[in-house]
Amino acid sequence: MKKISKWKTWPMAQQAVKSVPKGRHQMLWETCAYAAMKLSCSRRVAVPVHLPTCNILFQSQTGSLPDSIWYETHLQASYLACLTYSNQTACQLLTNMVVLSVNILVGSEAYILYKEIKSSTNFLPKLFYVDTNIAASLWQTAPRGLSFKKDSQIALKVVKYDARGNFLGWEDVRGGTLQLCPDTQILLDAAFKFGSSYIQSCKIQISDLLIRFPEPVLYELFLLFNDSQGQQKVWPIPIRNLNLDKNDIREFRRFFLVDGLTGRRSSLSNPPDSVTYAKDIVLRTYLPTQNPTSEPLFLLTVQYAQVQDLHAEAQVTFAMHYEMNYFAHKRDTDIALGVLGSLAVFVAMLETSSWRRRSGLEFIDVVGQQSTVEVTLPPAGGKIETDFIVYVACAFGLKALELIHILIVQVTASIFLIDWEKPKGRPLPKPAANNTTPSSVSIWRTYFIANEWNEIQTKRKINPILQLFAVLLLLEVIGLKNIARRDLNLNLHPGPDVNLAPWSPILRYGIAVSMWLAVGLVQVLFCVGFCERFVEDKIQQFVDLCSVSNVSVLVLLHRCYGYYIHGRSVHGQADIGMESMYLNLKKEEDNLCAMRGLEPNMDVQTFEVLISNKVRQQYDRILSPLNEAARGNRSIHEGSATLQQNLKAYYTMNKFLSSFLEHAYKDMDYVVKEKLFLERILDFEFQRSDDRSFFYNDDRTLFSNVLYYGHELVLLLFDILLFSVVDLGTQDFVLATIITYLVQKILESVRKTISRRNLAAKTLVDERFLI
Repeated sequence: MKKISKWKTWPMAQQAVKSVPKGRHQMLWETCAYAAMKLSCSRRVAVPVHLPTCNILFQSQTGSLPDSIWYETHLQASYLACLTYSNQTACQLLTNMVVLSVNILVGSEAYILYKEIKSSTNFLPKLFYVDTNIAASLWQTAPRGLSFKKDSQIALKVVKYDARGNFLGWEDVRGGTLQLCPDTQILLDAAFKFGSSYIQSCKIQISDLLIRFPEPVLYELFLLFNDSQGQQKVWPIPIRNLNLDKNDIREFRRFFLVDGLTGRRSSLSNPPDSVTYAKDIVLRTYLPTQNPTSEPLFLLTVQYAQVQDLHAEAQVTFAMHYEMNYFAHKRDTDIALGVLGSLAVFVAMLETSSWRRRSGLEFIDVVGQQSTVEVTLPPAGGKIETDFIVYVACAFGLKALELIHILIVQVTASIFLIDWEKPKGRPLPKPAANNTTPSSVSIWRTYFIANEWNEIQTKRKINPILQLFAVLLLLEVIGLKNIARRDLNLNLHPGPDVNLAPWSPILRYGIAVSMWLAVGLVQVLFCVGFCERFVEDKIQQFVDLCSVSNVSVLVLLHRCYGYYIHGRSVHGQADIGMESMYLNLKKEEDNLCAMRGLEPNMDVQTFEVLISNKVRQQYDRILSPLNEAARGNRSIHEGSATLQQNLKAYYTMNKFLSSFLEHAYKDMDYVVKEKLFLERILDFEFQRSDDRSFFYNDDRTLFSNVLYYGHELVLLLFDILLFSVVDLGTQDFVLATIITYLVQKILESVRKTISRRNLAAKTLVDERFLI
């Protein structure tokens, strides 16, 4: 760029002009203007006319001028011809020169001259969409009657001018009109399919751009639509040049794609020394949800780049974006997070208080201190999308922590199998000194119950493999994943010649979660409504099996809270032959015997228990020798002395718990009652178990909370979030399915292994008998 400065001879020249008589002065202006008009209208390569007196007339303004023969030849000439003779072509030429100066506006000589004659002629084209009657409308409302239907095209028109200001006519905008990348007409036209997020990027030779545009063509862009009366009208689309300084950015009327004309320095017939091209073109559609808005309905943003090597490649991009004001949605999200977060804190405090009571603690130690489209997708990679991904990642992390906590509680639960069977027949010989009296009661029933309990540890209401297969089938084979693209196309199997819009992370998450929840809900309803009613109910079968085996199960999830399955046989004995077993079951079927419940004339066999501290202390006292042996790294199943200690602890615990359940200890008694409705809702016991224990009737088999079965929702949500997080990171549903399956199998394997060891240690059943 070079600077036009005042001549040193300016005072003398000014004095010379003033000395000319008035009529002579007017004649000088007309002579300069006529020469300028002739020069501006000439299409020949010409040498600038040197009129010293005419040049004096321009020295009142200074500004930046590109080092270009085009500007030196035509700038002052077009100014004079437009100002003096109101030559429309010259006025158009001057306006084009302002537009072609892409890197500077306010300080450019072309813009200074443009402003000089802006108010003095009606033939000078408007440069910006400001200070006009339609300017306010562009920013406040949409065209009346404008609406777009599914798969409708955005009809655009352009007014074309050549670099010299000649009007070239109107033209319909098709795929290649504004796009520099070569491609098939179908794919290029897909850019203007309403609702379809589109981006086309490529590298193209500068020489190819110059062949296509030997001289710059300037455009004014308009939207073509039918109003509410069916009349065809146009709506102007403003242009924003991103190369300008933020203070200079305004909404232009014109833009161009390639300029190799103003880059010529010495002669217009020589190759250009530099080429200016539109590097990034983005047509933004802003959907107003309220009036007035801060953005026009349509806006074209252009970023230009300059290159001096004519053999280089240019990276060009054309994109279609759809935007809206997301402030209300962000506000609603923040409010929802605040309210739900507060509710979550309240629930956490309630659960903590419940845990304190169930663990027999008085205090908690705290460590530390304090018809038309009105909604569109947020922009790709924008703050809303980023915040959404962060929310999903945080949800997955918190859900993973919840699942880990559940697994830790489950695999460390205290469990004991109470055998109600009484010895029969002749007493066995007396044991040797310091040995436990041998029992004639068979241990196989206890082993059988232990194996069945071990088998249902990871029982779920859904089939995880079927779940993954069904979701993958819906997304990949049926093609529901194609709904997650940034367009309004609902074609599940687009053809190879159809433009594929980029994926939307929000839509991918939505469609994936919807499929997971739909398939999971169907599986749960099928399991609960059909399989458990007409095929088999593993949980209820386990309760029946305990009654047939004459074995009860006590599980303590926390120190003083857990579940009790009453399996005491109403027939007194279960170690009997097949015929006797058949007759006993027949009696129960014909109601010829007592009910199976813990209380007389009651059929409830499952209970929530809240035991007193005295009961728990006695429980720990009996097991303390085994715990000391475990802390000493000595196996409780090795050595004669250890074996006797193990057997003694087992029989003592069995005797204590069976006596406790028979109300044999008045200072450690319990009562059976129903939970209050609010206690059921809050999962919280209002009464304290200081001097007695409570057995709450459980008709919902809540003891399944010790198993996978009771936490199906947590497991399902964990699988969904894991699947979604992997997909958000890889954009691949198949890979997300594989990783989710592997994580499921790893968790299941770890859960089974640790639970097996815990079951052997807590029930005193040899692990070698657990299949």
